[in-house]
Amino acid sequence: MSELVARTGRHQQRYENGYRLVAGCVPFRYKSSDGDSSSEKIVEVLLINSPSGPGLLFPKGGWENDETVEEAAAREAVEEAGVRGDLMDFLGYYEFRSKTHQDEFSPEGLCRAAMFALCVKEELELWPEQSTRNRSWLAVSEALETLRHAWMRDALEGFCKWHEDKLNGTKE
Repeated sequence: MSELVARTGRHQQRYENGYRLVAGCVPFRYKSSDGDSSSEKIVEVLLINSPSGPGLLFPKGGWENDETVEEAAAREAVEEAGVRGDLMDFLGYYEFRSKTHQDEFSPEGLCRAAMFALCVKEELELWPEQSTRNRSWLAVSEALETLRHAWMRDALEGFCKWHEDKLNGTKE
């Protein structure tokens, strides 16, 4: 098996109208409420810590010129959180200002994140950023209290609406 390596640098970074384009996901799984397979399933989301400060985050990062936005979101999930799964639906675009990623193409640090739902199927034992990242599975209510950025709380609320619509759409 080849070793996974995180991409670095900005030479292939996508920009649009002064915004740095990023891609990310809300990784989720189902957990039985009492261990019984017939019981109701609880949704948990995966958050990671940030090496640059307190609070937890969803995996996200730069969308590069040689990949689709879906490929970028899946790549960031592997690099930052060490998870793979089924990339589900697009949740929306979320705009924010980055204090750490200001450059000549986005001097004010404006970013537009394309966020997706990712149903996690595999947690890797080794992943590129494991030395600086820890994973935490949390209930949605806990995640809403713990997320570092308001735009990520908005994305989580978008995920909850998507998930509810998906459940209601499949019921007969």
